[in-house]
Amino acid sequence: MNATATATITTADTGEEIDGITVLRDYHLNGGYDWMDLIGEHGWAVIPSWGTEGWDLGQWPYVMVAATRTADRIGNLFGVATYCEGDVTCTYYRTKARQWDAITEQAFFHWKNGQAHGPADLPEAAAELPSRDRQPYTVPAA
Repeated sequence: MNATATATITTADTGEEIDGITVLRDYHLNGGYDWMDLIGEHGWAVIPSWGTEGWDLGQWPYVMVAATRTADRIGNLFGVATYCEGDVTCTYYRTKARQWDAITEQAFFHWKNGQAHGPADLPEAAAELPSRDRQPYTVPAA
């Protein structure tokens, strides 16, 4: 059982069909940490934190969100994958903004349902989150 495959994908934001893209697949052989190592070999990285405060993104090793950036002959492609106890979904976008929206939606879902530590003042929908909670966490300079 392999965590990756090469496939034809349809971008979620533009509806383009693109051949030969690395996609992440279900992975029930071992646990989430093994999945994390395997996908790293293919240019994917699991994102531990989201938002300017570094809120939890997922519930490691059971629920994780990963991202990648690659390109085809037309331009950049931005991937998002969610891992939930071995079940994996994988989606590609043409823009980084849409990738961040997809990651924000995952973060919001887990924060809202108490499955990950997030902001206390959550709105009713992910789209209503302030911009500070809709972007990657960056470690402050020392």
